[in-house]
Amino acid sequence: MEHTVTITFEGRTIVARHGESVAAALTAAGVTVFRRTRSGAKRGMFCGMGVCQDCLVRIDGKANQRACMVKVDAPMRIERETDDGSLESTNGASLPPVTSADVPVRFPDVLVLGAGPGGLGAAIAARACGASVTVLDERAGPGGQYYKQPAVHGAGLPPPDAQAEGGRALIAAARAAGAIIESGHLAWGAFAPRTIVATGPDGTRRYEPRALVVATGAYERGWPVPGWTLPGVITTGAAQTLWRTARRLPGRRVLIAGNGPLNLQLAAELLEGGGEIAAIVEAARRPGTATLGAALRMALLAPALVRDGLRYHLRRLRAGVPMLHGAVLASVERTDRGLLASVKTLADGTQRQFSVDAVCLGYGFEPANEILRALDCAHDFDRARGHLVTQRDADGATTVAGVFALGDCTGLGGAQAARAEGVVVGHAAARHAGHAMPAPRQAVEHAARAALGRQRAFQAALWHLFASGMPTPLGQLTRPDTLICRCEEVSLGRIEAAIAAGATSAGAVKQCTRAGMGRCQGRYCGPIVDALTAHHNTTGRDEFSGFAPRLPVKPVAIADLVRLAGKP
Repeated sequence: MEHTVTITFEGRTIVARHGESVAAALTAAGVTVFRRTRSGAKRGMFCGMGVCQDCLVRIDGKANQRACMVKVDAPMRIERETDDGSLESTNGASLPPVTSADVPVRFPDVLVLGAGPGGLGAAIAARACGASVTVLDERAGPGGQYYKQPAVHGAGLPPPDAQAEGGRALIAAARAAGAIIESGHLAWGAFAPRTIVATGPDGTRRYEPRALVVATGAYERGWPVPGWTLPGVITTGAAQTLWRTARRLPGRRVLIAGNGPLNLQLAAELLEGGGEIAAIVEAARRPGTATLGAALRMALLAPALVRDGLRYHLRRLRAGVPMLHGAVLASVERTDRGLLASVKTLADGTQRQFSVDAVCLGYGFEPANEILRALDCAHDFDRARGHLVTQRDADGATTVAGVFALGDCTGLGGAQAARAEGVVVGHAAARHAGHAMPAPRQAVEHAARAALGRQRAFQAALWHLFASGMPTPLGQLTRPDTLICRCEEVSLGRIEAAIAAGATSAGAVKQCTRAGMGRCQGRYCGPIVDALTAHHNTTGRDEFSGFAPRLPVKPVAIADLVRLAGKP
């Protein structure tokens, strides 16, 4: 029998599934508005992975809780959060200042940040060499974005698919190897040369590893068009998290817009769950003879992944879901019937509208490289993809001694590549920590390097297939009132006015407008502000442009630091 928990939201009783997120429970109950901004604008879940900070609610009187990250495990009283600019009293004004030296410390041989495919693979490899390994992950459980694990169970719920089962096996292997996996731990401090400070359920700790492996993944890019901040407009990843972890739909009728295969996979999964897909809006041009070679290379390099893609297409065709190539989401409006999404064809500018309950955006990813940048690891700027790429050698070593990096946080490469790379990097990190690689592991590493080469070639072909005709967000910015910074509600017009007044860098725009100073710390607006500044000043984006890294790399509760200083 399904295990349920009764919660209340603004006095309304809701029956939730034990283990699902608060965001999933509220969404299933038809609640999309979680908080109000300082201007009074309504906001709901957007990223679904704790990055955007837009789904803040008050739980049992505790303010600023991320609904997408808090699990329903007991009756809760939930209220909408209102941002009035005030701070709650912590009764800590007389306490001494806190430094990283005041934090209890641990000394693992290898510390891994991120429990996705790459992080878990690195942990298993390092343990096989005899190194002590601790894995820190912000989510409630390991698996990362790719291996999302079911959080709910009960009769009538669809069973886990092969992807989830593969993740379950990898998690079990990491634990069996002896890796310590600490979920629910927010790594917010990074200090030279490789000190990490993290806060978890049992308090704040400092980690001083011999080798640090950063495998923090990526998050979806923003698509700043009119209406993209409305409740009900969420990322593709957020919608997939709702389904794969909680078996919840983001809405009954959904429009999916973006660029890449994840959007097609989401459509197939939502259809299996009984949802209705109004359309899949793909920015890339329809595949043709020019992309035939890339498609053939993909089939040769990773036939299983290609079979999955064909299966998703077949599910879409059977359901009669249209796929609109060479088109993008142009705007979203709130109506009495839900959301009205306007889709623009890139070739001729014609538009059509869809009335839906939810809009899912998946326009690519940004590497979550904040820790690496805070540690002063060198990066290059990838002009083709518009993001930073971490400088590393063949073993994943960065320019900072003892700091290794892998997966999407270094420059996007996909989950399968990250898993293979984890083996290579885990061995290298263990060697740096003073542990020799056993002879039997040489064959394992050889196989991993071969798999990594295939996956990188597959990703290059996939990029060629889906990048054709992909526009930049910059080309869609035509209305001055379009919000660029979600957190501080800074519009395109204000940013352009600051540039016209003499702001020649993203940092200068930040000082003039507060863009990037909100809770998400510029993760969504930063690349857009940098691109706008470079465009208007006819300068190029590079590894030194954009917002400078700042600590904490993610918001940490003042109350946690006050409790540390008070040592209750």
